[in-house]
Amino acid sequence: MKSINEWRTDSEYVSIVSDLLAQPAVQKLAQYTQHHHSNRLQHSIAVSFDSYRIAKRMHLDYRSVARAGLLHDLFYYDWRTTKFDLGTHAFIHPRVALRNAEKLTKLNAKEKDIILKHMFGATLALPKYRESWIVSLVDDFEAEHEFFTPLRAKLARKIRKRRMKSVW
Repeated sequence: MKSINEWRTDSEYVSIVSDLLAQPAVQKLAQYTQHHHSNRLQHSIAVSFDSYRIAKRMHLDYRSVARAGLLHDLFYYDWRTTKFDLGTHAFIHPRVALRNAEKLTKLNAKEKDIILKHMFGATLALPKYRESWIVSLVDDFEAEHEFFTPLRAKLARKIRKRRMKSVW
């Protein structure tokens, strides 16, 4: 199992995203719960780093993937309680994240597409680039991983405990 801080040892990755991570607007994401068992900053770094590694192996634009992956959920509300008249959270938050990201840094067309289309499946916004597909799929994987890993661990402890009782 990978370490939550594994990204810190990849100097190239760190050099690509360090200016963004230094931004108070990005650090503020740590104040928001994401998938019950993680915060939004942890989630964004996980999506960014894992997407970066995949894109790098595939000889794709891993720089855009790393940066846009970090900014894909750059919004400041609890998506479980905040509701919008204009559409669902899946539709609204990529637009909010893009607007917020554009305030922090200049984005290329690929980075914009990655942020806007990362909810494909929950929305019909079809990704234009292979890099956008990667971030969208990794985002789904990380969400499932973050939500279910603690529950799986709890279930495994209960099973071990029951097995120990039956042995005695």
